[in-house]
Amino acid sequence: MSRSAHPAGPRHADVFTEGHYSAPAADLNVLDEKVWSRTVTRDADGALTVGGIAVARLAEEFGTPAYFLDESDFRARCRAWADAFGPDADVFYAGKAFLSRAVVRWLKEEGLNLDVCSGGELTTALDAGMPAERIAFHGNNKTVAEIERAVEAGVGRIVLDSFQEIVRVAHIAQRHGVRQRVQIRVTVGVEAHTHEFIATAHEDQKFGIALADGQAAEAVRRALALDGLELIGVHSHIGSQIFDMAGFEVSARRVVQLLAEIRDEHGVELPEIDLGGGLGIAYTSEDDPREPHEIAKALSDIVTRECESAKLRTPRISVEPGRAIVGPTAFTLYEVGTIKPLEGLRTYVSVDGGMSDNIRTALYDAEYSVALVSRTSDAEPMLVRVVGKHCESGDIVVKDAFLPADLAPGDLIAVPATGAYCRSMASNYNHALRPPVVAVRDGEARVIVRRETEEDLLRLDVG
Repeated sequence: MSRSAHPAGPRHADVFTEGHYSAPAADLNVLDEKVWSRTVTRDADGALTVGGIAVARLAEEFGTPAYFLDESDFRARCRAWADAFGPDADVFYAGKAFLSRAVVRWLKEEGLNLDVCSGGELTTALDAGMPAERIAFHGNNKTVAEIERAVEAGVGRIVLDSFQEIVRVAHIAQRHGVRQRVQIRVTVGVEAHTHEFIATAHEDQKFGIALADGQAAEAVRRALALDGLELIGVHSHIGSQIFDMAGFEVSARRVVQLLAEIRDEHGVELPEIDLGGGLGIAYTSEDDPREPHEIAKALSDIVTRECESAKLRTPRISVEPGRAIVGPTAFTLYEVGTIKPLEGLRTYVSVDGGMSDNIRTALYDAEYSVALVSRTSDAEPMLVRVVGKHCESGDIVVKDAFLPADLAPGDLIAVPATGAYCRSMASNYNHALRPPVVAVRDGEARVIVRRETEEDLLRLDVG
């Protein structure tokens, strides 16, 4: 394949004078370990490998675009979270980040619990053998059918999100002759420093029952009065992709204050507190996520301190990492197609996927890294925007990054840290076929979610 240089957009010297972009890495061939899974490296020929397999071989066998998930890394991150919090706390993997039957089995084997938020996620969890008592069921508008299924299965907890749901779950549980273990999701009024669409603890949004005007206290009264419910604790989730622990400290303080008020009014000390998830990962070299043991110590110290101040027994803590586990374990592999330089601006690099396999850039203004992975290059960096093949100007995968100026059609590039929310939120826009998820481990690769086919599309079209 020819590697002749293409007319390029501005080189990095020009970009610096504009002052809008970060400097390119000193060597674009060097991988930033922060944003790649733990078994990713380059082989002697300069090609990226994961789990000991070169991307060229993976592309040939499984095609592009495709998500490649580092199973060893996923399992190691599960163990790190479990070890950090220990036997006196619970770690629930947030299945919305990415869920498949293989993932459920890995979670079960590594000792993690599972958080689901739809009937489909619950079905996947149960079908793959996750014990129902290790499942938590979330959602702001669970249907009667979903609640029925959860109660019948015996899920370990249902997180109540509204006054209507308190009554609904209690009625269904009574009809089944059980006391359903529940938590109440409270909105603590914390403004998380994140995108407004993924901030979830301020009052003006759809999740939870507000603390500020006494609604949460009233929800507790109603739950305690209903025979079909066993209220085990309160739940708070302040948002997603958060690096600063200050928001968790404020949230924990307000939730513990609620626990103290419950004790004073009802003579009951609830045994559990769930602080949610939302811990950030590194999408670019500028991101600086905390390690699980740091997070565990910080959260434990916060809750213990606040409970001691309120003269409460320290409740059992639960957390819900999803992105923090699966996000860094996968990358998306693309083949370069059209390369279009815009003089004085940047070069547009089109790939064979796009917003149908990663909507996050368009939806959240998310930032990603990207690398040439089928070879190395000594060419100077050029500023690029990696875009997809869909009929939308907003079809952007990576807004601004640097790739070698000799990039050519047919090259393979990869976007790391795409394990969370990319396949989960993938679509068939423009009738695109959703990519496969391929698990790689110890020199072996296997499909855990197959690529869609045109037959799949037509099978659903009954017209």
